[in-house]
Formats: sequence, C-alpha cells, structure tokens
Amino acid sequence: MKRIAIFASGSGTNAEKICEHFADREDVDVSLIFTNNPMAGVIKRALKLQVPVVFFDRKTFYHTGKIPQILQNEGIDLVVLAGFMMLVPPVLVNAFPDKMINIHPALLPKYGGKGMYGHHVHEAVVNSGETESGITIHYVNEHYDEGDIIFQAKCEVTPADTAEDVARKVHALEYDHYPRVIDEILTRR
Repeated sequence: MKRIAIFASGSGTNAEKICEHFADREDVDVSLIFTNNPMAGVIKRALKLQVPVVFFDRKTFYHTGKIPQILQNEGIDLVVLAGFMMLVPPVLVNAFPDKMINIHPALLPKYGGKGMYGHHVHEAVVNSGETESGITIHYVNEHYDEGDIIFQAKCEVTPADTAEDVARKVHALEYDHYPRVIDEILTRR
C-alpha cells in the first residue's frame, strides 16, 4: 500500500478532495495530515475524514528532524503540499527527494515565489492583464515554487474577471487535477 501525508495550513479543500479520491482504495492511504496552524479548517475536514492530524510549530519544523522522522516511521511514500504556507527546510526536502509535491495556483514560473499564494496570486494575474491562468503541480525543492514541473492546466482569464472569478476557475482545476496527478505519480512508483 502507498501511503500519503498531506501538509496544509488553510481551509483544506484540496486535502479533502485528495482524501475523497482515495477513500475507497485499498492500494493508497492518506495516512496523516500535518498542519502548523491550530485554527486551520483542514483540521475539521481531517476529523470528518478520520485522518490523524499532526500539529507542529515553526521551531520543530525548521530546527529539528522530528517531522522527517515521523514521516519515515509511518512509511510515507509521497508528501503532498496542499495550501501549505511554509518554505520546506532542506532536512525535509533531502529526506524525500522527488517524493514531495506542491500545487501552485498559477502557471509557473509566472507568479511564484515568497508571498505569492492564494488571493495574492489571483490579484496579480488580473492586475497584469493576463489572458490565462491555471495550476502548476511541481516537485518541491528548497526554494518557493522552483521545483521541476510535473503538470500544468490552464483556464481563460477575461477582462471582466475579478480575482475571485479567477480563484473559482483555478480551484476547479485544482480539484479536478491534483488527486489524479497524485494517483499517476503513485502508479509510476
């Protein structure tokens, strides 16, 4: 059985879609959800889905080897970032080379990097007059949004679109594609 750990800092809608995708599968298990935010909506979703939650703070994440140790002890095959807002430290990246992925709400390399997440990305896309946006699923390295690209999907951005309109289109792409791409990655391993 392939085991997934999800890291999330926010509402957890992508985490929920991933859990639902694999819910009836005997060959894949979403084993743990990690969060650094004790107020994150992902916690309620995890409880509803009966997925254990691991809480951690900044010090534990950046200055200890505790998180990689938990992942290795649990036999995690793939680490999935789903709305996780912290830069992953080298100790964790090195523990899971090419076994950690992220989804970004834009077509990288555009609109990536520190501070470019969620609404900030969609506002930048609209303010720049882009005609398309989308999602990028990529491997995680030690820099924000710079890992090798695995998959991209596009959506149209019209002159009338607001940042909220773009967000809705991008979320639809995330929900459709992220679970499927995770499945494909696991199948190849």
